[in-house]
Amino acid sequence: MSQSTHTTQVIPGGSPLSIATGLRGRHIPRRLVQLYAGLGLYGVSSALLVRGGLGLEPWGVLHQGLARLTGLSIGVVSIIVGAVVLLLWIPMRQRPGLGTVSNVFVIGLAMDGTLALTPETDGWVAGITLMLLGIVLNGAATGLYIAARFGPGPRDGLMTGLHQRTGRSIRLVRTAIEVAVVATGFLLGGSVGVGTVLYALAIGPLAQLFLRLFAIAERDAASGPASGPVAASGTLAASGTLAGPAGAAAEAAGVPTA
Repeated sequence: MSQSTHTTQVIPGGSPLSIATGLRGRHIPRRLVQLYAGLGLYGVSSALLVRGGLGLEPWGVLHQGLARLTGLSIGVVSIIVGAVVLLLWIPMRQRPGLGTVSNVFVIGLAMDGTLALTPETDGWVAGITLMLLGIVLNGAATGLYIAARFGPGPRDGLMTGLHQRTGRSIRLVRTAIEVAVVATGFLLGGSVGVGTVLYALAIGPLAQLFLRLFAIAERDAASGPASGPVAASGTLAASGTLAGPAGAAAEAAGVPTA
């Protein structure tokens, strides 16, 4: 893995931001396409897990439980939950990016659109096929939107914000939050099953694979050309650890960053 340094700025009480993050830097058209392709694909993959009927990803369990409780579509519930979580950023002094706000709306709309176009399935073969396809596509979607570097999703930002405020590791905070949302969603009628477990085991390695595949190289004027997925996805400290919003989002998603 190549190593490169990259200038960062830190917002007091907030997370480090790469100078190339957001609408700065190169390859803006490609990054925008990659961002919205990733978010749309994330919604599609979540819908496939619903149609598979063998268990959803952690936040999907909560969304489905709330959808059954309220009578709203699961996509609309996803948008509402995302907006509420984004409000929790305010006391933690987190700063949203274009990708953060887009995440709230695009995933939910894509999910509802996919569910409207795909029929319910019967049988284990169809269920397992949709489950596996949904998990793999979710990993690809995660790699796409994180590598686009337009800011973490609301739920990832909640994890990193709590990490900064409590001093606990991101993995511990992530686990605590996801156990809470799965338990709450299950009690409300959300689907927990083999797909939930397989998703938890597979999403980290899959996201890491696709993050490398979809990385966009960025040139740093001070240190020369940066190459490889790490330089493209965030900041690489002298220790070789991926930093900045992309690094935090990657770690929150279970992707090793060192």
